[in-house]
Amino acid sequence: MESVPVRCPACGRDHAYLTPVYPCPCGTPVAPPVLRGGTVEPITHRTWNEDWVTVRCRTCGRHDQWPQPELCCPCGTVLRIPVRPATASAPGLDAGTLPTHIPLPRTAAAPRPAFRPMTIRTGRDAVTAAAMYLRWLGYRDVVQPAERPSSRIDLRAAGLIAQVDSTTRPTTLRDVECLWLNSLNASVTSVFFSLAGYAQDARERADGLCIPLFVMDLTGTPQPVNGPADELLSTGA
Repeated sequence: MESVPVRCPACGRDHAYLTPVYPCPCGTPVAPPVLRGGTVEPITHRTWNEDWVTVRCRTCGRHDQWPQPELCCPCGTVLRIPVRPATASAPGLDAGTLPTHIPLPRTAAAPRPAFRPMTIRTGRDAVTAAAMYLRWLGYRDVVQPAERPSSRIDLRAAGLIAQVDSTTRPTTLRDVECLWLNSLNASVTSVFFSLAGYAQDARERADGLCIPLFVMDLTGTPQPVNGPADELLSTGA
């Protein structure tokens, strides 16, 4: 992983950002080419096009969509890390002679298709969008109860429970801890989805408990906001 110096424009704090690495289907680890010295921008509104970047594998020349590099500053600002645009061909390979199909290694998981979100208009839509996302990640038997139970668990899957906060307030520390206690009692893992984001102490607690946190906008596209969520997005279920 490459370490890149980043300064938060909101509070002036300096960070050492570690570029995430993702597995190309050919087996080569790839990373978004972070633009050193580029302008770091606070994220105030999310769109699908801005949340994904095209990354080219230097080995096979394949282009894939991976999450736009981001950094969460302790001051609460989420920063978008600029990357260099992907080039058309790999070093040492002629773009006109690249194979049209590259077989996957036996040990490689099949790449996921692009996630197709649904527009969120109601709280029930938010739960449905989260269920679609969990299925896209590879979870089996994702179900949602007809009525919300007293435990506030909105979704269940094989080895997983999930909660969806569709209110207009940031998800609280208590919400995160209640989900964790429910997962502990059921001996399963947990995931949290929120429309309004998370309070700072809730995020810190989720990091300590390794609970993936996702934020959804009204397009229905969940975005990871902590390390466990980035890892889940990279590896799938």
